[in-house]
Formats: sequence, structure tokens, C-alpha cells
Amino acid sequence: MKKSSIASLLSTNAYPGRGIIVGLSPDGNQAVSAYFIMGRSENSRNRIFRAEGDDVMIYPFDESKVEDPSLIIYAPVRTVKNALIVTNGDQTDTIRDFLKKSDSFENALRTRGFEPDKPNYTPRISALLHFDKCWWYQMSILKSADGEGKRCNRFTFDFAPVAGLGHFIHTYIGDGKPLPSFEGEPEQVELMDDIDALTACIWDNLNADNKISLFVRFVDVKTGEAQTRIVNKHI
Repeated sequence: MKKSSIASLLSTNAYPGRGIIVGLSPDGNQAVSAYFIMGRSENSRNRIFRAEGDDVMIYPFDESKVEDPSLIIYAPVRTVKNALIVTNGDQTDTIRDFLKKSDSFENALRTRGFEPDKPNYTPRISALLHFDKCWWYQMSILKSADGEGKRCNRFTFDFAPVAGLGHFIHTYIGDGKPLPSFEGEPEQVELMDDIDALTACIWDNLNADNKISLFVRFVDVKTGEAQTRIVNKHI
């Protein structure tokens, strides 16, 4: 699969929706993870990321404008044991709860499905970074099998880290009515050694009208030391 630049993938797609990037920095020292959210409605755009220890929560920017919090307010980032969870919904907590019981990423997601937002049936996308004796990562997408919300297909991908290579999965392949779901394997993207350069690259190339918030974390694979960046449109 061809490795693409993050800038080109984002700048040519007005609405990838929510996206996760995971991989290894070119110098081989940093486990990279990133998550962004976008929105078209006032309800979706009324959000900010806020760090809470090693975790990240989504909160309304203006609580008086909240319409339906069920699919927009959740914890996209959780840490548990020797793992980092990044997702686009409340399946973050499902995965965390299964890992606490020494159960698996796959089993956690077998209990979940795509989002019930007819007619889009937005996919649930998730990533799990394992930091045990050696680090590796998994990604998943849960999506409608029939376009009618009656059946769910579940895909899980296991990746061995390769220096300079990231994998990018997002909810939609573009704008539309209904929104067309992501297809195929996670896209291969080029990463950077500098967290601020990568943060700027992602944020600057997301559609200016639709982007809302961005999280980026680098974790030193030898020491476990973490660097985190959060960017919010409203702050």
C-alpha cells in the first residue's frame, strides 16, 4: 500500500469526520497517536477536548447549546495498565473495562456496533497501543453491513511498528448525504519526529469550517515518557 502524506489526505477531504492516526516516529523512538473530531451541525461543533491526567475528555464549549449529548460527549482517550486506548465514542470505556479484566480488545468490540445515527450509521473506530515488553498496536472499525443498520461488520488490524509509518482510519471517505463510510484497510501515512510539527500538519490541513479539536501524543518507547498536545477551535 502506498504511503501518503497526512497533509494531502486531509486537505483533499472536506469531511473525513473523526480520525485516528497511530504509528512510529521516523527515528524509531516515539509511539505516535492522534485523534481529531469534526462537525457540521451546531451541536457537533460545540465541543472541546480537555486533558484529565493521562486521559482526555470531550466537553461542550457552551453548555446552553447542547442538544443531544449521547454521541458527542465521551472520553476519546483512556490509559489502563500498559495500554493507551483511542476511539471515536464511548466504546473507549468498554475497551478499558475489558482490559481491566485481562480480556481483549476484540472481545470488547464484539459487544458494540456502529453508531445508531440513521441514515449515516457512523462507524465506530478504535485503536489500542500496547506497551508491554515491546510495543505494538491494533486498530478496528465497526460498520453497517447492509446500509440499513440491521447488521454489523467488525474488522480488526494488528500492526508491527515500522519507523516513519503511521496508519490512519477515519469515519467517512468524504462529505455526502448520507455520509459514506470509510472503506478498506487503514491508510498508510508518513509521520514526523517532532510532535509540534505533526500537530500543526494535521490541524492546518483539516477543513477550516468543520474542524473542532485535535489530540496528539508521543510516548517514548524506551522510557514511557509522554508528550501531549491538544488544540481546540473554540479556545
